[in-house]
Amino acid sequence: MATFNEKKTCSQRMENFGRFIWNSDTGELMGRTLIKWVYISLYYVAFYVVVIGLFALSIFSLMKTLDPYVPDYQDRLSSPGVTIRPFHYVEEDISICINTSDSDSWGSYKKSLQKFLAAYNSTVQAAQNVNCSSHTKIKALLSTPGSKTMRACQFTTEMLGECSGEEDENYGFHDGKPCFVIKMNRIIGFVPGNTTAPYVNCTSKNSAALGPVQYFPNGGNFSFDYFPYYGKKAQPNYTNPLVAVKFLDVQRNTKIPVVCKIVGTRISTDNPHDPYEGKVEFTLEIN
Repeated sequence: MATFNEKKTCSQRMENFGRFIWNSDTGELMGRTLIKWVYISLYYVAFYVVVIGLFALSIFSLMKTLDPYVPDYQDRLSSPGVTIRPFHYVEEDISICINTSDSDSWGSYKKSLQKFLAAYNSTVQAAQNVNCSSHTKIKALLSTPGSKTMRACQFTTEMLGECSGEEDENYGFHDGKPCFVIKMNRIIGFVPGNTTAPYVNCTSKNSAALGPVQYFPNGGNFSFDYFPYYGKKAQPNYTNPLVAVKFLDVQRNTKIPVVCKIVGTRISTDNPHDPYEGKVEFTLEIN
């Protein structure tokens, strides 16, 4: 009895494959004639041109509705986060331990502050930003006629007084009176209140061990001159205002939990999901 599925030899398979690639009897290349290849190629070219055109049109329409200077939506917090410089993380906590007789214990803190404050050098600020100290109409001063780009008010290290690094290049670390810098994170359009400027207040559960605290600029205020922030594109040279905190008489050989809060309208400090919203907590130990 004949079988329907006869095994083909290797030469027969190669011959069939070659006939599939080019069939001289029908003039077909890989199962299609030349005219059919032209038709299918034109179809796919037209299809992808339409798809690319629709995609480009949708992107163009989207970009025309967006203002590069003002974001339509923001996913940032309504209350700013707070950071401290210098800092050192131990697991998830910030712990700062200083030995006044060992420069290696605070040398990295000194370098960190020097690097961070380099952008606040008076020469750098004078070249990029505007001196707003003697002006009242700040928005008009910062506006650039005929442009959506805004200038920004200068903030220089001189405003940080004894913590500027100019009078004491060691920032008080060598004599047990360390300086730290508090910075609020940027939020576009955020204005912290309308009448009273926000200020920094550093406290501890062990207030006697923490001792007196001095703030720079005087009072530890964040001036309204630096608010609101208009965005990176609208205000490319903006530099955050800072408050320097100097601990004058810290009890030695004691781990002291410190909380530095920013007190002001529209600034939250009790968010259980974000311990750095409106405040920063750290442990300070001076030996």
